[in-house]
Amino acid sequence: MKNKIALITGASSGIGKELAHIHAEQGGDLVIVARSESKLNELKDELEKKHGITVLVIAKDLAVQGSALELYDEVKKNKIEVDYLINNAGFGGVGKFHERDIQQDLNMISLNISALTALTHHFLQDFVQRNEGKVLNVSSTASLLPGPLQAVYYATKAYVTSFSNALTEELKGKNITVTNLMPGATETDFGKVSGMDKTDLFTDLSSARVVAEDGYNAMMKGKMDKISGLKFGQKLMMSLLPITPKKVVLSQIRKMQEVREQ
Repeated sequence: MKNKIALITGASSGIGKELAHIHAEQGGDLVIVARSESKLNELKDELEKKHGITVLVIAKDLAVQGSALELYDEVKKNKIEVDYLINNAGFGGVGKFHERDIQQDLNMISLNISALTALTHHFLQDFVQRNEGKVLNVSSTASLLPGPLQAVYYATKAYVTSFSNALTEELKGKNITVTNLMPGATETDFGKVSGMDKTDLFTDLSSARVVAEDGYNAMMKGKMDKISGLKFGQKLMMSLLPITPKKVVLSQIRKMQEVREQ
């Protein structure tokens, strides 16, 4: 029986890196993808030495149009049959939409939505042909509500959750599952890159390892949705969403995402 092969995007740090460790600990082989080839090679060396598995490194900027198909073609060229597709790559950015760099937001849409959609399409065709496979899409609890000061990021994650859940219904009756992981604020490079590390939302962070374990286990069990990494106050807020006026919710979210004065 061959080792299960997981392809993980955004594998050089944070949740993606932890997912790579978890899969390797299970004896699985990996295809790891990110922009930084040096970080990927460091991870490859560590995992191969520690777990005796095989890791293929593919350095790719998935925000670039057409890169998802290039990635798929490279996997096929290497005669690799992916068992688990883990779409983890993504980024955000804080600020008023009309004041932000529009190219940054368009790149965000390209990575968070377009690349994820294309990769899922390409690999899902293989899964359907074999009637076997698992997809884990890393969304966010941000997908459940609008996000003033992160308008585009929240909207991209709403797409990921909606898209993933729809595929679950389409694939009913097949030996293929699509799991939607919705982390809260997590201890990764995301906060620093997006500027969210200077907001109240990122003052009490969850462990990337814990979130990755929750997501991986949910994928293996074929669950449709998994929320992870919420503290008590955040869980309470989420539970009250259906009965809280939307304008109140929007105001609260905005306050949580305002950059603190240094």
